[in-house]
Amino acid sequence: MIKINLYGVAGQAVAGRRAVKLALLGSALLTPLAGAEEAARSLDEVTVTATREARPSAQVPQAIAVVGKEEMADKKMFNVKEALQDIPGVLIDSKNGGFDARLIIRGAGLKAAYGIREIMVLRDGVPLSDPDSFTRLDFVDTQDIERIEVAKGPGNLFATGSAGGAIQIISRSVFDDTANNLRVGVGSEGTQNLHLRYGGKIADGQAMALTLTHREMDNDWRSWNRFDTTQVSLKHGLQLAGDDVLESELSYSEANIELPGAIDNTAANGYLFDRFRDTGKQDGTSEAWKHSGRYSKVWFFNTRLEMQRGDFTFKPRLYYNTWYHYHPVTGLINEAEKWVWNLGADLEASYKHQQGSLVGGLTIRQERTPDSRKYQYRDVTKVLAGPQAGRITATLSDNKGVLAETDESTTLLSGVFLQESWRPNERWIIDLGMRYDVVRFTGDNNEISRYDYATGKYVAGDGRSETNKTFRLPAPKLAASYALNRQLNLFAMVARAGQIPSSSELSSNPGIEAPESTNYEIGLKGRGEGWQFDTSVYYNPVDKEIVQQNNGGVTSYVNAGKTDKRGFEIAGRMALSRAWEAGAHYGYADYEYSDFTEPVRVGAVTVNRDRGGNALPFVPKHQYGVFLAWKNQGWRARIAANTWGEYWLDNANSEKYDGWEWVTNASLGYQFHRHSLTLNADNLFDKHYAFEAKKDTAGRVTYTAAAPRTVMLTYRYDFR
Repeated sequence: MIKINLYGVAGQAVAGRRAVKLALLGSALLTPLAGAEEAARSLDEVTVTATREARPSAQVPQAIAVVGKEEMADKKMFNVKEALQDIPGVLIDSKNGGFDARLIIRGAGLKAAYGIREIMVLRDGVPLSDPDSFTRLDFVDTQDIERIEVAKGPGNLFATGSAGGAIQIISRSVFDDTANNLRVGVGSEGTQNLHLRYGGKIADGQAMALTLTHREMDNDWRSWNRFDTTQVSLKHGLQLAGDDVLESELSYSEANIELPGAIDNTAANGYLFDRFRDTGKQDGTSEAWKHSGRYSKVWFFNTRLEMQRGDFTFKPRLYYNTWYHYHPVTGLINEAEKWVWNLGADLEASYKHQQGSLVGGLTIRQERTPDSRKYQYRDVTKVLAGPQAGRITATLSDNKGVLAETDESTTLLSGVFLQESWRPNERWIIDLGMRYDVVRFTGDNNEISRYDYATGKYVAGDGRSETNKTFRLPAPKLAASYALNRQLNLFAMVARAGQIPSSSELSSNPGIEAPESTNYEIGLKGRGEGWQFDTSVYYNPVDKEIVQQNNGGVTSYVNAGKTDKRGFEIAGRMALSRAWEAGAHYGYADYEYSDFTEPVRVGAVTVNRDRGGNALPFVPKHQYGVFLAWKNQGWRARIAANTWGEYWLDNANSEKYDGWEWVTNASLGYQFHRHSLTLNADNLFDKHYAFEAKKDTAGRVTYTAAAPRTVMLTYRYDFR
């Protein structure tokens, strides 16, 4: 855990306390645990993601969470879900347990059918998100993570065109030879993990580190659910004159993931969901598309320089990735016939002055898709006779057939950012900032044929079309942090951000507009000797929110007029003794459409239905969890349990799912000198539930089953 001393201020802050009683309501749950430790020195995680400067998290006037090295050491880290699932306001799960993740932060990302949208994801300051804000995690080595920082909502200098905030993955430094280790893991469901990281100094001021990782899971509890990935990374670090540092990395990843279909609970399909709840086994899928997946190859290069000259620091970053994928989805098979490439640069400079600091810079990125193609499925079964003759009922493989569509596209993003962090005295930090991004989409598409959901057949396409659209996204922020005393920091902020529509959303709806999200928030952060908490209350109206719509199997995207999001979050932890630590979190989310008319197909006619006043689907009003951890003489143990409350299945609010309660993960480990053994058990009590349930406008309910109990034993050898 990275820790630093917060500044010390003697005495109590009396003035202004009455004005913050609302924010103190949540903290009252945890503040008594502090006792009378007014003079205690506080320890805190350092974060850079919200402000682009290293700052203790207590002094950042935004809701953030940092998952540190020590906490992740108790997890097998097959998926970022394991690190983020205990954060209020963050909803995350995985269909496969591999790299895929369904990630939502305060409702942002809800529209994503797959991948991550509306949330900026970075690694060591380098964007993993495409210029259209779509993120894949197939080339992230989860075994090479030092810590993860989560900044929630608008108001983030890193979050290019992303209203949901930013997640930054910090990898192990090339200069850190204590990170050198060998790790071997085996577990249930055919789980295997092999990881080697070795590096060190190769000359004066130079270091190199090689990382090799292979992960795989058979996932035999469900058909068509296998995952494997192999990743190789070479890092190089060079210490230049003074404190200047140049770090570079080249990595290659191959990832293969089978994405199982959802199940329903109808008699026609044998009550698949009931059978899963009874047995923990999923027998196939109720969907016709039984062979979805993503099989990718990715090269990734980045180089980062940090130069300091007195009070001036310059941080240029250059990054490039190129990838190929074969991606069978509903109706069609996507393939990058020629490798897609992303090239970008981020030029950042900061200046420390007498009363604070000024940071600014520019970003430019381009994604080029030279030849993307879609194919019909080659091997399918069809209805042979009757009025439904020709309808596709099932795929027999993921082999591609006749060419259905070709596409060439370019996305160009350019942006500037500037923020003044003013410190008028020891208690105040005031952040005044702005991002301004411009995104231009151009494309040439030829739709030869398409899958028609109404008839269940391939039909003639719409032919050639062109895309030429530009979005301009200003993102201002005003935020302040005030130290009430050495342990309590009050913050308030108002920030706004625009959201880049993804290229797939533009293809679905060329007239779609960029949403605008505004966040008003007040909160309190406490840090003391052996305890800490974060709590906040927010109101987040969103104009023109992009809503995913499933209309009888057809996924499309439309703008809602306005969405109102109100919430409260609290998370805290405390040391019960030298050996024991406990913590809890709670999130309340009251999200509703204040203005939304949903187009619904009724027979051959589309009818607009008013959804104003309805709650957003999938997001539970109540999300909470607890954990207990213990360490003693080389032994360590941790148990954590989480709950998602009930939620609506659709925009019409016609039916609810009960959610799930107290799904428990546990770990037990022992370390002896350089050797350690860790036993992880996820879903310890083997609960059988759906991590996602949804209902389309035709009234069909489907469930995505959550993984039953999985167990894994990991041996680790530390070279130092």
